[in-house]
This record gives sequence, C-alpha cells and structure tokens, in this order.
Amino acid sequence: MALAGLLSIAFAVAAAAHEVQPAVSDVEIDAQSVTISLTTAVEPLISGIDLATVADTDDSPLAALNDRLRALPPAELERALTEAWPGIAARITLRAGDTDLAPELTAIRVPATGDVELRRDSTVVLTAALPGDDTPVVFGWDASLGGLIVRQVTAGGDGYSDYLTAGALSEPLPRTGAAEETLGAVAVRYVVSGFDHIIPKGLDHILFVLGLYFYALAWRPLLWQVTAFTAAHTVTLALAATGMVTIPGSIVEPLIALSIAFVALENIWSKGRKTITWSRVAIVFGFGLLHGLGFASVLADFGLGDNFAAKLIAFNVGVELGQLAVISAAFLLFGLPFGSRPFYRPAIAIPASVVIATIACYWFLNRVGMLGDIPYLT
Repeated sequence: MALAGLLSIAFAVAAAAHEVQPAVSDVEIDAQSVTISLTTAVEPLISGIDLATVADTDDSPLAALNDRLRALPPAELERALTEAWPGIAARITLRAGDTDLAPELTAIRVPATGDVELRRDSTVVLTAALPGDDTPVVFGWDASLGGLIVRQVTAGGDGYSDYLTAGALSEPLPRTGAAEETLGAVAVRYVVSGFDHIIPKGLDHILFVLGLYFYALAWRPLLWQVTAFTAAHTVTLALAATGMVTIPGSIVEPLIALSIAFVALENIWSKGRKTITWSRVAIVFGFGLLHGLGFASVLADFGLGDNFAAKLIAFNVGVELGQLAVISAAFLLFGLPFGSRPFYRPAIAIPASVVIATIACYWFLNRVGMLGDIPYLT
C-alpha cells in the first residue's frame, strides 16, 4: 500500500507541466527612487491563482484561465497584466521607513508565445519615488503570489539576496551600499534553500536518489553511490556557480532525466547483487556531475556575492540533508518492514525501479519536445 501510494503521487507530479517556481526580483535603490525588475510567469498572477496553496498551476480551479493566458501573444498578455495590475499591486509591500510606496508599472517585456505547456517568464519593471528622509526600503509580497527571490543590486557588485516565502519581507535595504547579514543567518538560509530544492521541489533528484536506494538493500553499495554522487555534484555545483562551466538547461535537464532512467533500469539488470561494481560507481559519479549543474541554477537565481564559500557549502549541506531524508523515508517505508522478506526485490524494488524509469523516460521525451502533440497524463 505504501509503494502504491508513493508511485501514484510520483505519477501525478511527473505529469505536471506547470510547476510553481519563485519569482526573481532585482532591486536597485538610489536617493530618489527604487526600481524593481521582476522576472516571473505573470499568467498565474493575472488569473488570480493562490500560489501559496498549489505546487502546480494545474491543481488550481483557475487552471483553464491560466492556460488560456499562456496562449496569448505578447501584446494581449501585456494588456491583461495592465488591467489586473491594481489587484496585484495591492498585495505588494513596498515601503521606506513608515512610508508606504505605490509601485508603478513602467515596463513589461513578454516573450513570444511558444509551447504553451512550458513556463513563459516575463519581465516586469516597477518604480516608486522615495521620500527624502534616507530611510531604507523594505520589499515583499503576499504569500498568494508565491515565493520571491530578492536581490539588491549595488554599484559595488552583488549585494543582499534572500528567498522569501509565506509573505515574508526583505531585510531593510539601505539606499547606499547593501543590507548586511550575519554569516550565521546566511548559512541557515542557504541550508534551508538546499533542502527545499530536494524536498519538496526536486522530484527529479528525489527519484534519482531512490534509484540509488533500490539498487541493493545492503548499506555498502548505497554508501559508495551516495559518496560518488555527492562528490560529483559538489564539483560541478562549484564550477557552474562561479561561471567556469555554463551548459544550457535545455541540454542538462533532458540528460538528468536520462540519468534517472538509467540507474533505475540498471537496478533491474543488477539481479539483486549485494556488492557495488566500480562501473556503477563511475556511472553515478558521471550523473552526479549533471545533477550539480541542475543545482547550480538555483544558486544563480540567488546570486552568491560575498561569503561565496559559506553559501556554497551551506547550500550543499542542505542538499545532502534532503537526500538523507529521502533515503531515511525509503528505509522506514520499505527497507525496515520488508527488506528481509523474500518478496522485497520482485514486489517492491523492481516495480519501484520500473515506475521511476517510466517517469524519467516521459520527462526526457517531454524535455526534448517530443510530446508536443501528445496530451499530458492525467
């Protein structure tokens, strides 16, 4: 029953094409005004979907309206956003000291209509005049508008950045320089972000880790695999975060899907061996390099700036904690009660690996655009 529940949830999430992702805002402040460049999918904001209650826009009663907005050409979507803006602006908090500011919509840039099953990120520019008292600026929005990454742009380079959820507000952003955070606060925030990127938002990484788990119940094979995966994604995470390696997501994401399918299928071919092979370790290491590139996209949105090493380490710690949580849950659900039973491999490990491989193959075909004319699974 636990296996059936897990797999049904995985199928439902795998079929989702409209995953909710945080908006990214670059905030630039001078003595007279504040300018916010906001990059996000504006269709859910226009349609009124409560992004605090859904992980995917298809789960909302307003999903049909959101899909129609996705199909609009840029000029029509701009008009729809302009009409809906007063209601959206009412849920934005922008103030300097005790003075509430009214963000004015000054520019909208909408990409051309493409595959309506894919997220379309638009850029919205907001401006507001500041009072002459030199008070710092606080920015945030209502939880219903979703997560919000705030990055303060300063003349000296990277400044304050934060990931706001549940309607939280930014730290006070000074008009000169950038908001300062303690190293401890930075570390905690990046650990939480790394964990959040696995649970609940990283289903592809969760399935990969489950693929490693179902290879063999013995702890030595699992330890070798997790160590190889961790070492590999740490390397490419650092290289990609520093800009030394840049590979488009259109290449990385399909390859990540293939990596998940491969480890799951090899679980079936392995015939239940209790020892690890060096070829398996090498393969997992290679796939870990790919997953590190996927992790790096999150850090790119945050912006590393100061305390680079601390942020990188803290994010990686959060990722590892998320992976350990996945393995622990799998052990408690499957390994502990059923691992010693003769039916464990044929009734649990193999079916789970088949489902993981099926989902991953579906993702691969979708990510390379081969399912454009095939209805999504429901």
